Amino acid sequence: MPELPEVEALAAFLRERVVGHVIARVDVLAISALKTYDPPVTALGGLTVTGASRHGKFLDLDVDGIHLVIHLARAGWLRWRDEIPTRPVRPGGKNPLALRVHLDDGSGFDLTEAGTKKGLAVYVVRDPADVPGVASLGPDPLNDTFTPEALAAIVGGKRTQIKGLLRDQKVIAGIGNAYSDEVLHVAKMSPFKIAASLTEDDVATLHKAIVTTLQDAVARSRGLEAQDLKGEKKTGLRVHGKTGQKCPVCGDTVREVSFADSSLQYCPTCQTGGKPLADRRMSRLLK
Repeated sequence: MPELPEVEALAAFLRERVVGHVIARVDVLAISALKTYDPPVTALGGLTVTGASRHGKFLDLDVDGIHLVIHLARAGWLRWRDEIPTRPVRPGGKNPLALRVHLDDGSGFDLTEAGTKKGLAVYVVRDPADVPGVASLGPDPLNDTFTPEALAAIVGGKRTQIKGLLRDQKVIAGIGNAYSDEVLHVAKMSPFKIAASLTEDDVATLHKAIVTTLQDAVARSRGLEAQDLKGEKKTGLRVHGKTGQKCPVCGDTVREVSFADSSLQYCPTCQTGGKPLADRRMSRLLK
């Protein structure tokens, strides 16, 4: 799933490629992906793209005051085309294409989504805050207002595991499954640690880990083409998706805890005092 660094990089990419161009037309192939009807998607035709920005994991194109807001979900992606096909595409079947944006110079981009479980969401709104997911976002961790004191207020009294809290978009915007693993590894903190139990020093350490991890990922992605961002994310991760590999910090084996629809990775030596965390789902499978 694209998270804050990838969406930030996509916004920067679109600022270079799209801003200043007129939208010739928008083809909607997967009607289930379009979540709004007023304004209609056809209202974008003939308007100029004036900005590209990010709200958490939402991508926002400002088109003369109408906003095309995109959430790529787990398996969605944006594919840039210097020359975009003008012939209409038939919807349905196994075609992953959900939406195609044509620009006035013949270029454009596709929104695609792999797999059968669909989550890609596209909104055409007058104000990004009209998108429920945007309106409910917590603070952005790369904003100057996200201070150690702000984080202390967030975790204070929360009887929830810190991994889940970091992933909650209503608490902190933009961090998903991958970067929450990375942040906790940098902070040398167990993903099962209860948020309310964090000391002042713990909060300071976690805050620094959040900001530096995300800033580093954004810096690595800066200037890359859209098609190269997924590969950069994978190569830049230290523990997420690295089950069975050596921890780059201490050399211990990266372990995994599996859930119904996701998993987390961590280093026992760096994060849990050398003790593996209980993986109840795997234990049941082994039984």
